[in-house]
Amino acid sequence: MSHKRIPKRKAAMAAGGVVALGAAAILLPNANASQDGGGSPDAAAPRTLKAADASDLASQLAGQLGDAFAGSYYDAGAQRLVVNVVPGDDDQVAVRAQRAGAEIREVDNSMTELHGGAQTLKSEATIPGTSWAIDPRTNKILVTADSTVTGEKWDRLESTVGRLGSGMATLEKSAGTFKTFVSGGDAIFGGGARCSLGFNVTAGDGSPAFLTAGHCGVAADAWSDAQDGQPIGTVDQAVFPGEGDFALVTYDDPATEAPSEVNLGDQTLQISGAAEATVGEQVFRMGSTTGLADGQVLGLDATVNYPEGTVSGLIQTDVCAEPGDSGGSLFTQDGLAIGLTSGGSGDCTAGGETFFQPVTTALEAVGATLGDGAGDGAGEQPGGEEAGGDGAGGGDAVGGGDEAGDEQPGGDDAGDSTGTGGSVSGSGSDDGTGTGAGHGSGPLG
Repeated sequence: MSHKRIPKRKAAMAAGGVVALGAAAILLPNANASQDGGGSPDAAAPRTLKAADASDLASQLAGQLGDAFAGSYYDAGAQRLVVNVVPGDDDQVAVRAQRAGAEIREVDNSMTELHGGAQTLKSEATIPGTSWAIDPRTNKILVTADSTVTGEKWDRLESTVGRLGSGMATLEKSAGTFKTFVSGGDAIFGGGARCSLGFNVTAGDGSPAFLTAGHCGVAADAWSDAQDGQPIGTVDQAVFPGEGDFALVTYDDPATEAPSEVNLGDQTLQISGAAEATVGEQVFRMGSTTGLADGQVLGLDATVNYPEGTVSGLIQTDVCAEPGDSGGSLFTQDGLAIGLTSGGSGDCTAGGETFFQPVTTALEAVGATLGDGAGDGAGEQPGGEEAGGDGAGGGDAVGGGDEAGDEQPGGDDAGDSTGTGGSVSGSGSDDGTGTGAGHGSGPLG
C-alpha cells in the first residue's frame, strides 16, 4: 500500500503568505509561457533564450572555448546568454560563441585566475562567517563576511582580499550571520530534529527516495512525517560539511508514491528534471516558514564557512530564507529542479544571502534520478541550434492548473512536508529540522 499522508498546512506557512503570494503572481501566470527562440543559429546577433537553454549553451561553450572561456551569466531582461572571453591569439573564439547565439564580452580575468584566487582565500582566510563565489557579471570573486567576522579575523580577510587586488576580488559585509536554517513548521522529523523534504527521486536501485539537506541527514538516521511518529524513511547517504550539503533518504515502504512535483499551496508544479544554475536567472524557493519566494542566482561554486565546517560547491542567491526553510526546493518556473536550501544569513524582511546545494551534483553523487530521469537536467542538446528551442528539459511542463489544485488542495490540508517537489522547505541544519509545510507535493504530503 502506498504511503500518502494528508498534508496539514500549519501557521508557519501562513506567516510567509505575503511573500508566497507575491512570488506566485510571477510564477503561476507565466508558468506555461514560451519564449522566442529567435534568430538563426548562424546569425551573429545574440539569440533570445530561455534560462534553461542558456545554461545548456553555456556548458557547451565552456568546453568549446577552452581557456578563453571566463564564465557566463543570463541577462534575464534581454533573455540572452552573456559569455565572458579572455582575448587571445585565436580570433575565432568570439565568432564561434556568437554563431552559437551568445553575447560576447571581453574580460581580464580567466577562470584559471579566478579559481586561483578562490584557492588563496581557502588557504589563507577560511574563517567561520565568510563566503566567496565567482561572479561572472563583474568577472571577480565576491567575498562576503557576516557580522561575526570582526577584529583580527576581519583584518586577515581584508588583507587577503587586498592582496588579490581590486581587479580580482571585492569584499562585502553582511548584517546577518551565516548559519544552516533550523526549526520552523511541520516537516520530517528525526532524532528530535525537524527538516524538510527537497525533491522526490528514484534511487539507483529503483526504490522511491527523496533529497534533503545533508545537515539534516547527519542529524538522524530515521525520519518520520509526524513528530514522534513511525519512521517512513532511512538515510542512505549524507554529506555535510565538505563538498556539499545533501542527503538521500529512501522510503521504507517500496510502494510509496513519490511524484515529481512541488506543491505551491493551491497548485502543483511538475518537476521534469534537474538543471544547472545560471548566474542571473530567476529562481523560486519553497519553504515552510516563508512560503514561496523568488530571486536571482548571484554566484556559482560558492564556498561557505559555517560554524559546523566549510561547505563548497554551492549556489549563491538573493532569495530570502529563514529558519525552517532548510532542505527545501529551489526550482525554475519551467519545472526544473535547481537546488536544496542549505543556509545563509538575514531573513525575508531585511534580505540577505542564501546558499543552495546544486541538485545535479547531489543526484550524481548518490546515483539517483529525478523527474523524467534526466538527472543532469534540462536539455540533452545544449547550445547550437538546439539551445534556443524548447529542448531545455523543463520546457512548459509546469504542473499548475486544475491538476495541482486537486492533488494538493490549498485549504487547511495543503501540504506539509509533502513530497514531491519537495518544496518542503525544511528547517534545518544541525538539528535537522526542516519544515515542510505546504511545499512539495509528494508522498509526504
